[in-house]
Amino acid sequence: DLHVRSRRQRQMCIRDSFTLGHSLTLIMGVLLNMQANASIIDAIIGFSIVYKAFENIGGFRSAMPFRLDTRVAVFIFGPCHGLGLATKLTSFSLSEAGLLTNLIGFNVGVEVGQFSALAVMLVVLGSWRRLPSFERYAFSANVVLMIGGFLLMGYHTMDYLLT
Repeated sequence: DLHVRSRRQRQMCIRDSFTLGHSLTLIMGVLLNMQANASIIDAIIGFSIVYKAFENIGGFRSAMPFRLDTRVAVFIFGPCHGLGLATKLTSFSLSEAGLLTNLIGFNVGVEVGQFSALAVMLVVLGSWRRLPSFERYAFSANVVLMIGGFLLMGYHTMDYLLT
């Protein structure tokens, strides 16, 4: 079915744009010893959750005259996630010997873990989407995600401002 194939290709493109952004900043961030404030990065991660949940409920269609392409938004959030992980890794004493090889191996492990979690979520959500309860609870589930994202943003923003 063309619609299903098109949707899968779009999902793969979204996943790949996040992976590319995440991987580049993770590896370059560690190699160049780039660091960011962990509280700011975690607040941005909370914002990315809010953004995606708001998009899922059609918030941008009703509230804004334009819509940012999901692939672009995900590509922007990917580097933030990667820089957050790079910041954490640079806080450890990492040996220069084999650093690039170890980083690539570490990143592959992270990406395999993320891909596995995404695959499980897609199967579960795909199955749920076919049930009548999906329409009843999908909106509420995204609102709960937004609340969690706002809490994460608020907590880490306050942490940044107060420390």
